[in-house]
Amino acid sequence: MANIQALGELINWVDVRNKGVISDNLLGINIDKFFMPSVANIIGTDLSSYKLIRNKQFACNPMHVGRDEKMPIALYMDDSPSIVSPAYFVFEVKDAAKINPEYLMLWFRRAEFDRECWYHTDGSVRGGITWDEILEMTVPVPSIEEQNELVKSYRNIERRIQIKKEINDNLEAQAITLFNEYFMFEIENAEHTFGEYVSFAQGTQVPVDEQLSSNKPNTVRFVRIIDYTTDGQEPPRYIYPPNNSTYINDDEVAVVRYGNIGLIGRRFSGIIANNLFKVVPKNLEITNHFIYYYLNHPKIQRILKSSEESSAMPAIKHSTVANLPINSINSEQLHLFELFASKIERVIVENKGEIVSLSQMSTNILSSLASLSR
Repeated sequence: MANIQALGELINWVDVRNKGVISDNLLGINIDKFFMPSVANIIGTDLSSYKLIRNKQFACNPMHVGRDEKMPIALYMDDSPSIVSPAYFVFEVKDAAKINPEYLMLWFRRAEFDRECWYHTDGSVRGGITWDEILEMTVPVPSIEEQNELVKSYRNIERRIQIKKEINDNLEAQAITLFNEYFMFEIENAEHTFGEYVSFAQGTQVPVDEQLSSNKPNTVRFVRIIDYTTDGQEPPRYIYPPNNSTYINDDEVAVVRYGNIGLIGRRFSGIIANNLFKVVPKNLEITNHFIYYYLNHPKIQRILKSSEESSAMPAIKHSTVANLPINSINSEQLHLFELFASKIERVIVENKGEIVSLSQMSTNILSSLASLSR
């Protein structure tokens, strides 16, 4: 049986400044609760006022909880210290023999924790949360042995997910290398445009209240940007197919029109949302594998991401993609690349399916923590 304790009983405020510039490695925290290199320009900045963060200490950004509906909070695990914004809260557990910092981080990862933080926000435009409000929140504290087991299980799953992702990254890198060798020489002087080889099909607008959380008879999956950005880890949505809607197969390619412009998605089947459009080969001179690796090429991505053809919101038009430069496609090389890419794709899809399953296991571990407080 776990003891329910206020965070104030378990953690201490830490405020050690970077005097003498012990570190110049400035970190931010993303909404997925990981540290990331800060995008702030610190050239010429006095870093002595920034807060130091050390191994097994936490940092959180309390200023945007109301806006983002998440608490950006992360546990620092590196041996060398880094620095964070003076506006961040930095803290550590009082007694690691009583509560494992990694167990506490599992608690912070729960969606219910974010909802509780959001509930406590101060009503300002950004929606901040105070240190005192954080201290009043409660957490179940089982035995240290039980905590360690939960942490071990979660770590093992996350490690397997990372291995699968690294395998997929390596496989795609091999395909990219071969693709570049065959097709991406001197595209600046290319004699063709991409639109000679492909056509486009626009996605469909479906109101949120018409999107279902379960697959009912006569419904199909509604493929959204978030499905691509989370690799399918977001719970799927389903819809009754509207007239003239665009269906995409899992081997076909979609382009994000606005928001995360230029993102290239595939590996889902269903009707695509209005902020996506499908890229379709016109004939056998080009394949879906070719389209995917071509549109993901850094040179092509630079062109797509610099597209700002809407005054209200940067967006990509079909014509932007149609006018992309492309060299003549050698049929023999295309055949060899297709054979290679098809083999790689089968393994990638299998690994992604396992990643989704493993991610659900991680979620189940986080969800199980709630039972400790009953």
